[in-house]
Amino acid sequence: MQFFKDLSVSAVSAGFVAVLVGFTSSVAIVFQAAQSFHATPGEMASWMWALGLGMGLCSLLPSLWLRKPVMIAWSTPGAAVLAAAGATGRFDMAQAVGAFLVCAALITLVGVTGWFERVMNRIPTEIAAGLLAGVLARFGMDAFSAAQTALPLVLVMLGVYLVSRSVAPRYAVVATLCAGVAYAAIGGQMQWSAVTWTLASPQLTVPRFGWSATMGLALPLFVVTMASQNLPGVAVIRASGYQLPISRLITLTGVATLVLAPFGAFALNFSAITAAICMGPQAHADPARRYTAAASCGALYVLIGVFGAVVTGLLTAFPRELVVAIAGLALLGSIGAGLASALREETHREAALITFLVTLSGVVIAGIGSAFWGVVAGSLALFVQQYASNPRRRAM
Repeated sequence: MQFFKDLSVSAVSAGFVAVLVGFTSSVAIVFQAAQSFHATPGEMASWMWALGLGMGLCSLLPSLWLRKPVMIAWSTPGAAVLAAAGATGRFDMAQAVGAFLVCAALITLVGVTGWFERVMNRIPTEIAAGLLAGVLARFGMDAFSAAQTALPLVLVMLGVYLVSRSVAPRYAVVATLCAGVAYAAIGGQMQWSAVTWTLASPQLTVPRFGWSATMGLALPLFVVTMASQNLPGVAVIRASGYQLPISRLITLTGVATLVLAPFGAFALNFSAITAAICMGPQAHADPARRYTAAASCGALYVLIGVFGAVVTGLLTAFPRELVVAIAGLALLGSIGAGLASALREETHREAALITFLVTLSGVVIAGIGSAFWGVVAGSLALFVQQYASNPRRRAM
């Protein structure tokens, strides 16, 4: 089988790092969202089952079919919106599931009509690259900020990364991860008590629909998923040089959410951070073989779904500083490539820089994250510059 011929240690490592970063950085928000709707332990495990299965299959199968990296994740800002709305006490689990289904239907409609892809096609490459760099740069900064609380661990990982990049660049992330885990284990920093040996099983929640839940849960979930997740996700795909059937893949995430929503899958979408890990040179030197990293990530997500609490405990056992350090170091190449592409053309340089800075700022306006506002600010800057430089338009 061609997949096994293309598979490499660096690809599997990139897939594991993507799961580690994507999961541990936001699983607490997902648990908080579930708890805000008074989820039982069984329902929370069902959420992990549904999300793991949805992310895994939607990443694994298209990657194998297209032989290009397809990375699907849960909507982290969507989980934050749900947690905040659920904390008001106005909604129960049945209403939440109904809202998940409405959101999934809207995502499916967006994919079928293709309007989101048409909007993305009008965004200049430099703006998209600036967005990518802005989204990823915070992770690079966090990697070095972790030195404030775990200086020896960060120095060990940085040293191993720099040496590995010179000696065996393909395995730099693998070596860095192994060194970090070894150091944390020797120092007693691994939280093995988080591991519980129980498996997840699906629990069906019968949905209940209502206008209040549609306006208060479904629409905010849909907006932040498209603006704060799918938009930067497509930017990563484009900036990484891959041409994927965006509309069909968005339709896939919508349909998958429709099927799995009654079990707790609130919203599936393109990933950005973890996609950059699996689509970058650290996954494989040959872009045509990086799909194996996305497929490996998808297979691991499926395991998370099937084995639920066991895998969740294993992943959350890693120290926070180790997770942010390996994420930042693994993304250095993608951050550099994004900045180089964003600033390459002088005519678009200032607009791309504005996109980068607004995105990096982390500003949230009207509940929508900085990735969306970065594109808006950069596009407006580019429009003003082009209008001002066109004497015909000024004369009209």
